[in-house]
Amino acid sequence: MRTVGKHWADFQYEIYLNGMTGAVPRLPTDLTRLEELTEQRLGPGPVGYVAGSAGNGSTTRANRAALERRRIVPRMLRDVHERDLSVEVLGRALPAPLALAPVGVLSIMHPDAESAAARAAAAQGVPFVLSSASSMPMEQVAEAMGDAERWFQLYWPRDPEVARSFLDRARAAGFSVLVVTLDTPLLAWRPRDLDQAYLPFLHGVGTANYFSDPAFQAGLAKPVHEDPNAAVMHFVGMFADPAKSWPDLAFLRENWDGPIVLKGVLHPDDARQAADAGMDGVVVSNHGGRQVAGSVAAADALPRVADAVGDRLTVLFDSGIRTGDDIFKALALGARAVLVGRPYVYGLGLDGRPGVEHVIRCLLAELDLTLALSGHATPGTIGPTDLVEDPA
Repeated sequence: MRTVGKHWADFQYEIYLNGMTGAVPRLPTDLTRLEELTEQRLGPGPVGYVAGSAGNGSTTRANRAALERRRIVPRMLRDVHERDLSVEVLGRALPAPLALAPVGVLSIMHPDAESAAARAAAAQGVPFVLSSASSMPMEQVAEAMGDAERWFQLYWPRDPEVARSFLDRARAAGFSVLVVTLDTPLLAWRPRDLDQAYLPFLHGVGTANYFSDPAFQAGLAKPVHEDPNAAVMHFVGMFADPAKSWPDLAFLRENWDGPIVLKGVLHPDDARQAADAGMDGVVVSNHGGRQVAGSVAAADALPRVADAVGDRLTVLFDSGIRTGDDIFKALALGARAVLVGRPYVYGLGLDGRPGVEHVIRCLLAELDLTLALSGHATPGTIGPTDLVEDPA
């Protein structure tokens, strides 16, 4: 938690003071520029994998449009001298309503991969959500974070023994919250990846948790290093399971004793079923537009989900967050906190761990200033009346 008197917005004065010596930020402070820079500097395969979307990108565009359509209504003459962005999420005290979303195969963006992003999150005190499809084993990422807050994202595999092993390992490595992604029982039609014939998993990238897992290894005729192609095919055969249904959630509750959050919920009835099944939270998300082309925008789905289960579940949000004012809008629409994905991955690709820290600090400085300039000293006072919608 941050001490009273120290604000995230102070980052802007740090930048200005550094400018007295001629130093300017290595990366833009307008984070919407990072994607273009990444396109210029990294290869088309990795960039396409991160920036690409399902179909023609309509859902990704809709995510941005839904946030931009909503406008903040600032209020005046409210005491915002002392501000506190801290929130409680799933029983955890966080310094701000932000976590780094699970993004797989980060080694395609930077050789330090997940460990760099995790260290950046730990340094700023925000949770890091590690993807099942990470480039390095979960234990290695946990070691890089020390005792910092970390959550584990599960792509629920067909093999229950591998799933159980993942949960046991994550718990032993100090991951406190389980985030289960529901919206990827199959890989979507992603033209940017297809046009490059680019799928890192087929090259054994993003499979570190699987290849290091004893339950996974038990299903192989030979050790991974002796027949890596067989290991890859074993991974492909179990990565996702389109046969899963709501009763299967009992398995997760039996094998995980901490909070469980379901990611990919867009319909209020699904959110109600999550609550009925004993889950602790949902992430309103369409996977950043990467799964269903033509899907409802996540920000348009958020108010309905929050109205349906906000009194029963912790409602989180991702898909489309690029700026501090985006975070403000998501909180006003009913989210308790947000997960940010692509911006930090671009920061990682452009400048490693410092790039990720830059993204976190920019987002939270802008959120802090947006709060204050809109008449709020804490996230808890933001609500639907702080927004209006542009006429269609």
